[in-house]
Amino acid sequence: MPAVDRQDEPTTAVATATARTGRVRHLILAMLFVVTTINYADRSTLSIAGDSMQEDLHISSGELGVLFSAFSWSYLIAQIPGGWLLDRFGSKKVYGLAIFVWSVFTMLQGAIGFFTGAAVVLLFLLRFAVGFAEAPSFPGNSRIVAAWFPTKERGFASALFNSAQYFATVAFAPLMGWLVTAMGWEHVFTVIGGLGVLLALVWTKVIYAPRSHPRIQKSELDHISSGGALVDLDAPTTEGEAQAKGAEGAREAAAGKQNLRHIGTLLKNRITLGVFIGQYFINTITWFFLTWFPVYLVQERGMSILEAGFVSSLPALCGFIGGVLGGWLSDRLARRGISLTAARKIPIVTGLLLSTSIIICNYVTASWLVVLIMSLSFFGKGMGALGWAVMSDVAPKQIAGLAGGVFNTFGAVAGIVTPLVIGWLLDATGSFDLALAFVSACAAMAVVSYLVIVREIKRVELPEHGHATA
Repeated sequence: MPAVDRQDEPTTAVATATARTGRVRHLILAMLFVVTTINYADRSTLSIAGDSMQEDLHISSGELGVLFSAFSWSYLIAQIPGGWLLDRFGSKKVYGLAIFVWSVFTMLQGAIGFFTGAAVVLLFLLRFAVGFAEAPSFPGNSRIVAAWFPTKERGFASALFNSAQYFATVAFAPLMGWLVTAMGWEHVFTVIGGLGVLLALVWTKVIYAPRSHPRIQKSELDHISSGGALVDLDAPTTEGEAQAKGAEGAREAAAGKQNLRHIGTLLKNRITLGVFIGQYFINTITWFFLTWFPVYLVQERGMSILEAGFVSSLPALCGFIGGVLGGWLSDRLARRGISLTAARKIPIVTGLLLSTSIIICNYVTASWLVVLIMSLSFFGKGMGALGWAVMSDVAPKQIAGLAGGVFNTFGAVAGIVTPLVIGWLLDATGSFDLALAFVSACAAMAVVSYLVIVREIKRVELPEHGHATA
């Protein structure tokens, strides 16, 4: 057995074993991290530019809430088709094309100022298009991690790509704030979108299935395969297999029954349903920070846009640290012989309980204290956001992409509901007090989902006929 699988191996021995088994999987993970960072930078462009756009284009808070939600409407609609496309054509092709397309639509948002009369409608359509194109991203991340990482490394790998959502704010919020102040809000979209177009070209040179990667060593392939990685998830098929797969795909496309049956079994299974519900509540916290948090700092706390850009990076940095810590702690517990259920739930529950502290901001006035509390809350959210690691653990291997699509569908619903609810609360009350209470309550409900609904975390088996079993 490779040295990295021993529970009590010293750190130096682990490093030596890692070098011996190869590091190609770490290059793959680094690529996922960078892509996901750009992915979330695209999503947050409107939150940084939003206040200036409201003034220039005469957009109300309610309309801004609708624009914030536009991304998630299409993201929701495209989740299941996106997951199916990943399973059908592979992560490299589908994900790579998605990066290019969403980046182009992000760049186009910079031209909205030329269409003042129809700006809200056009911006909604472009945000809708970005959400549609980004749909395969996280199911694709989950599939690639499942293919490249053994079970005892998967928690950290999933947590690292998931923590890129916080790193995106750390890396790009100050830049976007400066772009708005120095050059105008239009350049937020053109610069971030342009980076994505370049990244799509890099993707084609870096991402491969494990058996197809030109730089992988046999020792690394054996290590990840023996440790539970699904190395053949995107493996090239023979001509006969491709023809059989095509015939099966045609039958499914004609009838639509196969995917519907699989979705039904996922929703009826207690493990997957609990994880889906938990993701909805966790994503409520995410979408508050992605959409309304910079606006909160400007309108409720009196900061400038440039200040809000820099201050937004502080809770995001804490979220990044919490995300990496949660994944590391989960894998550490698993390697020490603690059950996978406990190893995943301990950081999830602890972190999400910390996230409920966001409601305390309603009772303090000092801006530095608000930022401190927000940082604690987002640290907890990052620590508890192990949903994608859990999905890699529990998703039936035959439909890993589809299961990830359903999982992300629940998260996308939160992306629709959260901006709309907060926008409505702002128009109705003129204050963020109820908005922060809403976010805090959702964090508490995520804890309930993992403690009450999800009892045991283990792979769900998908029999040829009947219900999924665990």
